[in-house]
Amino acid sequence: MQNTTVRELAEACGGILLCGSGDMPVEHISLDSRTMAGNDLFVPLIGEKVDAHRFIPQALKNGAAVTLTSEHGPGKTDVLADEAGEIGFGKAWIGVEDTKLALQQIGRWYRKKLTLPLVGITGSVGKTTTKEMVAAALSGDRRVFKTLGSRNSQVGVPITITDIDKEDEIGVIELGMSEPGELTVIARMAQVETALITNIGVAHIEQLGSQENIFREKMTIQDGLKDGGVLLLNGDDLWLAGARAKEGCRTLYYGTGENCDYRAVDIHTEKGYPVFTALCGARGGKEARRVPVRLKVMGDHQILNGIAAMAVADIYGVPLEAAAEKLGGYAGMKGRQQIFHVNGVMVIDDSYNANPVSMKGAIDILAAVEDAGRRIAVLADMKELGPESAEFHRQTGAYLAGKPVDLLVTYGELARDIGAGALQAEGSRKEKIEVRHFGADEKEKMEIWLTEELRAGDCVLFKGSNSMRLGEAAEYVCQHHH
Repeated sequence: MQNTTVRELAEACGGILLCGSGDMPVEHISLDSRTMAGNDLFVPLIGEKVDAHRFIPQALKNGAAVTLTSEHGPGKTDVLADEAGEIGFGKAWIGVEDTKLALQQIGRWYRKKLTLPLVGITGSVGKTTTKEMVAAALSGDRRVFKTLGSRNSQVGVPITITDIDKEDEIGVIELGMSEPGELTVIARMAQVETALITNIGVAHIEQLGSQENIFREKMTIQDGLKDGGVLLLNGDDLWLAGARAKEGCRTLYYGTGENCDYRAVDIHTEKGYPVFTALCGARGGKEARRVPVRLKVMGDHQILNGIAAMAVADIYGVPLEAAAEKLGGYAGMKGRQQIFHVNGVMVIDDSYNANPVSMKGAIDILAAVEDAGRRIAVLADMKELGPESAEFHRQTGAYLAGKPVDLLVTYGELARDIGAGALQAEGSRKEKIEVRHFGADEKEKMEIWLTEELRAGDCVLFKGSNSMRLGEAAEYVCQHHH
């Protein structure tokens, strides 16, 4: 936050300044009492298990300049000095009814102060990678702000918005959703000019009940789409191909089909990496502009992410050649198809998260690796898939059985069904697939086994839901394999 004071924040969220100076500058927002960047506002959230109000003294001690509180003030336990001790002296406290709601009000207030355009990205799969690739393409001739990591929730988005500064010329932010109504709250806060939906999958189907419900919820990104804005949709997705923007906004499609305004053609791979020609303005009788694109991230699904990035760049007038050059320099993020070479073994760390679509995409990448001695897939549980979870895991195993994978290592109780699905479907293979299972409490045992099992020439993929911490296993293998 720039040029922001405690008094302004109190007014923005309808709070009461209980103590401290209203003129004190505030530059950052923190939800973690242990981590302060300087002149921070600490927001103590009340969770199902922990009420972070108890960490206010720690936050102030670690450098927070001001804290929100819903537990102090008129009519409440007004004993600031007793709770914070000497560290509360000189600090500001803002009393509010609801700290989460107050944070969102601050996000909305700060968004109104900003004049730069924002691109909002949502979808069941690939939000973060698409966000990174869109930001890369836009950087062809813009200073770009982008969401840090995948900070895309009802509490992450307002913090993201307040991180934008006056030097930024355009922003690319990720908008997430895990429950009904959540995306509407976030979208109205973000007020984007371009809304991009990557796909409609089954992530969070446990909370939302059906793909149709997921589609309806994803389309609520338009609740914050400004008049005259653009709804940019994946034209290859069955749910999105027939969707239209709300009245007063334009609909554009990207993908590989002739229904798309931005189309990837001449698709092939070179040294395992996707290459295509971006056909821009491919509908409406206009002559399309053709730009070659070479990616540094593996997997056929990256082609859709790449053409989406080229579409956004064109919408904002970035020269297409410059956009393609910057896009071609993007080499991935930690835990998202990061490739390491360790003593003759190729490690693909795609462990950040997993769902049926992204799991199949990762298996495709493993299968496409050239000159591999053995292809080894280490696959962990996929979470939040609802009552059909076992079937989704078995389908993943059946899909893997149709690919040239030599060894399947499953980790976690849900992942056991991946192995069952692979063994059930292996009848069409010339060679039997080897399956090795490790329980949810056997991560260390699996790590040691892998370091002893791997040999020069092997290519090993790590993929699973983030809560399975499979990235730690990938890191262990990289550090200990000899």
